[in-house]
Amino acid sequence: MAQTRTANDVAVGSRESFGSKTAGHFKRNRIAWGFGALVLAVGAGLRLYMGMMAFSTGTDYYAPEFQTYWMPLLYGEIIVLTLFTVAVSVYMWMTRETDASKIGPELELSRYWKLLGIFTVMGLWAATVAITSVESDAAWHQVTIRDTDFTPTHIIIFYFSLPFLTAMLIPTFIWAHTRLPAYMNKVSLPFLAVVVGILMIMPNYGFNEWGHTFFYAEELFAAPIHWGFVLLGWSLFFFVPLVVQLFTYMGRSIAQVTALRTRQMV
Repeated sequence: MAQTRTANDVAVGSRESFGSKTAGHFKRNRIAWGFGALVLAVGAGLRLYMGMMAFSTGTDYYAPEFQTYWMPLLYGEIIVLTLFTVAVSVYMWMTRETDASKIGPELELSRYWKLLGIFTVMGLWAATVAITSVESDAAWHQVTIRDTDFTPTHIIIFYFSLPFLTAMLIPTFIWAHTRLPAYMNKVSLPFLAVVVGILMIMPNYGFNEWGHTFFYAEELFAAPIHWGFVLLGWSLFFFVPLVVQLFTYMGRSIAQVTALRTRQMV
């Protein structure tokens, strides 16, 4: 006996389908969503702390208040980032896969989506740094006495925000080159250029502080001590060939998965 579906049945089915798809999306991308929410919370917390404490306790490195409210934050950032980078990188290497032939097209494709999710989180963090920190650093140097050994804006930007990108990139580089067949047993030059470029910004911090302490009392944006930030920051342009490379591999995987599912249906 044929059954007739009412409009209400269709609406209920559509809602269930939408709900199940939404739940499936969040389940598949829970790492990206959870990590993205975490980095946004960390960025907001640091920005609020700087807004509340920078001018009241952060204008003089040699003041007791600076040692109380800012130096523990600096030490904590360095310890947390170091432990995070080392621990996650070692875990990624110790749990690596050695046989690429055991990774099927569907699993490979799902891992490409995970990699895109991590890149999205990195982009979210980079935008957060640019919006909430970089311009505030420039403004800080224009309105306060320049320059003690450490400043609140530098403690947040130079010793956490930018190094955090490296802390995410290094484990991701290891993960991609030990889980994705297209990257295993070889090195992606665009990927490597992004990692090395951001990593090498950190030695320029010391050069920047040395120059400002002895030669540049004012924050001159075109000063030679800033050229390294620009040159090394250009490494982010390598994300363009990296994404092209990634999409090429994903297109190949999608074709393989589609062909496999078509054969299964037949």
